[in-house]
Amino acid sequence: MSSVPEGRFRRSSVPLLTPPPRRVTLLTDDGVPVEAVYEPCTAPHGGPGGETAGAPAPAPAETTAIVVAHGFTGAVDRPAVRRAVRVFARHAAVVAFSFRGHGRSGGRSTVGDREVLDLAAAVAWARELGHRRVVTVGFSMGGSVVLRHGALYGAAHPGDGTDAGAGAGADAEARADGVVSVSAPARWYYRGTAPMRRLHWVVTRPSGRFVGRYGFRTRIATADWDPVPLSPVAAVPRIAPAPLLLVHGDRDPYFPVDHPRMLVEAAGPGGAELWLERGMGHAENAADDALLARIAAWATAAPPA
Repeated sequence: MSSVPEGRFRRSSVPLLTPPPRRVTLLTDDGVPVEAVYEPCTAPHGGPGGETAGAPAPAPAETTAIVVAHGFTGAVDRPAVRRAVRVFARHAAVVAFSFRGHGRSGGRSTVGDREVLDLAAAVAWARELGHRRVVTVGFSMGGSVVLRHGALYGAAHPGDGTDAGAGAGADAEARADGVVSVSAPARWYYRGTAPMRRLHWVVTRPSGRFVGRYGFRTRIATADWDPVPLSPVAAVPRIAPAPLLLVHGDRDPYFPVDHPRMLVEAAGPGGAELWLERGMGHAENAADDALLARIAAWATAAPPA
């Protein structure tokens, strides 16, 4: 799967007629149209406890925006993603989008490589809407994308060219102020579990990509990564000073608990917070409402980078 230098991205917003929620099409730097949805914060607001009915809604500049990056075969309208958006919207404004090759977005999935451009466009759109503070929350494949995005578009290493999938023109409008990665792998090409062996069959074999397209409604690119993008374990030390939260289930059937432990170790002392969730499976489908609410509370409370 190809990775080439990612410069300043172009984007266009084409809103539908009846917000909220507001649906748009974003254009990435490499010309892929990406569907995105904006949900305003639904929390009560106004009085001393933020509870006065009918009070004017706070301006976007006063509200954190959470950008949701779904897992492989997900999309903005999948039930688990919609549920996460609803829970997050009780705490913050939310931008959800479909990665390339998923849902109504164009292009083909590169399974975590070029998807960093999709996330960058979504973060920049949140800032266009007026949000000064933007936190990314990614699940599974999306969890690896938010880690790489945090490294490549972060304050410490803005587009320094050390990853061919980075952006020499990466700029502040695409930067995340906090990163939450849920059920992410620590390294590429992992085949240590049966679900991951099946996933590799879907991604690498013509018959598997057929199943992906018509069984999971996911269009998958045929080319191998060249060069291989920055791995999650190599990305996490580069995310600071932005706060980083790693969330993982101790019953994850895809990535066992050595993956989050590798990530938190790579982040270094104080570089990441780890929540190892008892009884949890994998990604957005396994994250219950209580966990999603805790993640949203962390995202809105964590200090900016």
